[in-house]
Amino acid sequence: MQFELSYRGLRAAVDSHGGELVSLRDPAGTEYIWNGDPAFWPGRNPLLFPIVGNLKGGQVLFNGQPYEMSRHGFARGLDFSPVEQDANRVVLELRESPATLVRYPFPFSLRVCHALTEAGFSTAFRVENTGDAPMPFCIGAHTAFRCPLHSGERFEDYEIVFDQPETADMILLTPEGLVRHDGREPLLRDEDRFSLDRAVFDRLDTIILEGLRSTGVSLLHRETGHGVRLDFTGFPMVAFWTKSGCEAPFVCLEPWHGCAAADNEDGEFFHKPHCITLAPGEIRDLCYTITLM
Repeated sequence: MQFELSYRGLRAAVDSHGGELVSLRDPAGTEYIWNGDPAFWPGRNPLLFPIVGNLKGGQVLFNGQPYEMSRHGFARGLDFSPVEQDANRVVLELRESPATLVRYPFPFSLRVCHALTEAGFSTAFRVENTGDAPMPFCIGAHTAFRCPLHSGERFEDYEIVFDQPETADMILLTPEGLVRHDGREPLLRDEDRFSLDRAVFDRLDTIILEGLRSTGVSLLHRETGHGVRLDFTGFPMVAFWTKSGCEAPFVCLEPWHGCAAADNEDGEFFHKPHCITLAPGEIRDLCYTITLM
């Protein structure tokens, strides 16, 4: 089921499958969200829950008991139920089911609210522990933006620009997609930007950063300044990804609260970096915002 949203010339579409915002058009009709062409990547804007990234051996431990879960968790492949809707916003909910409990043994409510704003959209997550035991989770977004946005432009004409100068190293991944415990690679040295380079994505797969001073980052055309800005306040990590080994015309901006398993971790979910643990009845709210530039 799809929901159409509109506000002051902006138009968006939200799909109940995966709870995704799958289209955003400005008043001129320019589409910003990647269309999911399977020739490159069939995703568009998947919601990552209750894990972000890969697990070690495809398994995680909850209080010592092993459970299997695929990359980025199960929410992106399930149908959400509508809770509220008006002209410019929709709230969808996912709850536990027999299918989720065999992978993630916790009752929960996951609500996602997509809302059009004056110049873009916001996506808010509300996670509630509806069970009677502590519940750990990680959560993130994987929003894919068309890049380039306009004909005559190149992928390499765009750059990633942070709100403040940063000194930051990239978190490195193993070939299995696990976080390497033994090394990082310099990216920024008192700088606020880096240019898109397919060779870097071909080599590293994903650019992953944490501990930044900035709470916002933009994907901008170097000459015109058009693009999008992501406000990821409240998320301790941000990542950038495009499909490697091809000329994929998109870039994902990804606010994360959690990441892939480390290659030397013990596998216990409660020990994961940036894992959130909710007491019974507790709620956690997180939100990211996209502004068209």
